[in-house]
Amino acid sequence: MTLIGGWVAQRTGDRRHLVLGFAAGLMLGVVAFDLLPEALHQAPEEVHGVPQALLMFAAGFLAIHIVERAVAIHRGHEEEYAEHSHGHRHSHGGSVEQDRGHNHGHNHNHGHGRSRPDAERHQGVGLTAAMALVGHSVMDGFAIGAAFQAGTTVGTVVAIAVVAHDFADGFNTYTITRLYGNNKRRALALLAADALAPVTGAAITLLFTISEHLLGLYLGFFAGFLLYLATSDILPEAHSPHPSRTTLLCTLAGVGFMWLVIGFAS
Repeated sequence: MTLIGGWVAQRTGDRRHLVLGFAAGLMLGVVAFDLLPEALHQAPEEVHGVPQALLMFAAGFLAIHIVERAVAIHRGHEEEYAEHSHGHRHSHGGSVEQDRGHNHGHNHNHGHGRSRPDAERHQGVGLTAAMALVGHSVMDGFAIGAAFQAGTTVGTVVAIAVVAHDFADGFNTYTITRLYGNNKRRALALLAADALAPVTGAAITLLFTISEHLLGLYLGFFAGFLLYLATSDILPEAHSPHPSRTTLLCTLAGVGFMWLVIGFAS
């Protein structure tokens, strides 16, 4: 199912904006209907009146925001320095050359949306996000193994839920990796890792178990991480080249799909 999800994402062609809209809907659905409820169930203890799971949710959101802003600020300083140096290099060559130097720097810093060069500068963020999805798939497999230890019926229900989620995981892993300018080979490698991750997680349960409390904290952190990617990166990218109702409908369809999946798996 993970590989099928990645294959669907790969075959979208010029309908990329619809894929991104749908992927954002899937991610919002996973956060709202799966990750946060499970995190609150497993880590309900409060710190100063707020559940620990929600504190980790905020921490996850802020962590990826800080990382992205740090990358953007660092790149911004590099570009500002490059433009400044370029302007001085032509400062004695006449007003025409000054204008050309100025225009070159201006165009470089004020591209519309997330252009391909901008995406390439954020490859590390894309890889981090994809690896986080792989880590989540490991935990999904761990949940299957732990559920089967509790009983065959419980294990079967959890396994069905994980298999249903795996389509969205594969879809999102491939989409996010490519969104940030990573090449196809790297995206396929991460997709393969995501497909193997649940098996690895299930095998881990033969060795040791993780406490429900720590698992809840992890799920809360990952939910914040995923929400940031959906709202701050994927949705703006989906609507910037094609601000259409169809993209919005795809986002709603993604949320509705995850609602149905969670409902049938419950």
